[in-house]
Amino acid sequence: MAMVGRVRSTLPLFNRLLRADPMSLHGQRSTLHQSLLCPELLKNYSTASPKREEKVKVPLALFGGSGNYASALYLAAVKGNNLDKVESELLDLVEASKKSRIFSQFTKDLSVPAKTRVEAINDICGQAKFSDLTKNFLVIVAENGRLKYIESIAKRFVDLTMAHKGEVKAVVTTVIPLPPQEEKELKETLQEIIGEGKQVKLEQKIDPSILGGLVVEFEQKVFDMSIKTRAKQMERFLREPINIGAL
Repeated sequence: MAMVGRVRSTLPLFNRLLRADPMSLHGQRSTLHQSLLCPELLKNYSTASPKREEKVKVPLALFGGSGNYASALYLAAVKGNNLDKVESELLDLVEASKKSRIFSQFTKDLSVPAKTRVEAINDICGQAKFSDLTKNFLVIVAENGRLKYIESIAKRFVDLTMAHKGEVKAVVTTVIPLPPQEEKELKETLQEIIGEGKQVKLEQKIDPSILGGLVVEFEQKVFDMSIKTRAKQMERFLREPINIGAL
């Protein structure tokens, strides 16, 4: 019950602070950098006649190998007007990997010859009736020995599809699940901050290590009101030497 009280007492304070000064959130990162796409993916997904073709851009700049693969797949899916289907198929494959220990081990075993990996992926995609775009993408991933990163690639791809649809993912971390009414209030507050034209998708995450309070992350911003962070701040304050002359 004490933990419930801590969460409930923190939420109104978070709402007031966020409404009063949204720029106080820290951890904001620039998204002006261009994403470098994998050459092999660009080669396979490039069109023969680029003239007068509408230029498609990724709605988010993603970095690292998984981000590059996800960005390349996103561009191809948008151009093919196949975004929802590709997303669904990619998530289905990830879910299958979680449920099958053998398949999961297969994706992580780099000792498996590339030819065998490709044959297996072609067989799986055929049985699942995946679209040609998804199948061709997974074949490239298999050829390059990147199947072990498929879950990370899928997560980055979902980030792109959410941005494409005007959805903003907000993750709230607490020690216990938020009651429905408090979840509703938090979502409404975030919706006001983010503004019209975008829809907040709230995801709850449970982490007992924060000890109490809550941590809210959205749009590459972090608002940390956890007991753990406050305790660390207090510890640093108490360790600082006191300047007697300034008193």
